[in-house]
Amino acid sequence: MKKTKLGLILMLYASIACASLAVVYAFTKDSIERQSEIQLQTSLKDIFPQATTFEVVEDLTSPEPNIRFESVYEVKSDTVPLGLAIKASGPSYGGNATLLVGIDLHRSIAGVRIMALNDTPGLGMNASNPTYYVDKAKKVTFLGQFEGKFLTDPFEVKKDVAAITAATITSKSLTKIIKTAGDAAIAYMDQKVMIASMEGENQISEESVGGFPAASTGSSIGASIGTAKESARPQAGGK
Repeated sequence: MKKTKLGLILMLYASIACASLAVVYAFTKDSIERQSEIQLQTSLKDIFPQATTFEVVEDLTSPEPNIRFESVYEVKSDTVPLGLAIKASGPSYGGNATLLVGIDLHRSIAGVRIMALNDTPGLGMNASNPTYYVDKAKKVTFLGQFEGKFLTDPFEVKKDVAAITAATITSKSLTKIIKTAGDAAIAYMDQKVMIASMEGENQISEESVGGFPAASTGSSIGASIGTAKESARPQAGGK
């Protein structure tokens, strides 16, 4: 009888706790979603300061089974394409990590921002620390080292990519997400005739295929793209 009574009491407490959590979630859900959207829009403009529109792309998925593309955007300045932005998530040391990866028309990383990361404080979380440098002399953060890095370059951690001290798993996990998003973006842009011939100056005609500029010797947007890359952007900091 006593055991039965104790079990009922524990069940009651558990039910009350679950109900309380449900109520709290219901009240905070909208606020959390709003903050997440603000973070996304801020990060998009941070990576592509010249952008005026971010058009949702529906037909691009991750080639890696353990990495998911939560959202993809075609980035434009008025009607001129600047690149793609991919919000991608994948496994890291402390659970899933979510990054926003920007890829420009030069086949390079325009920038990376952390949307969510739950790795070890003081170790893996240094990936999001703007004052933690993998290159102290040049004050380059973990994520900052990817900015301007060509996707045709090797991405091997500890060789081509500086790792976070004592956080190799985090370093490799985030690098894989970045490279996967980058490679998928380049394949997509190639397919849509988005990238111009890189022989000599970058020149793209005003004609387009599926909304993307076709490669030719027409009017150049190289200067526009170059300005976007040179625009000042705060570097993102870096288990």
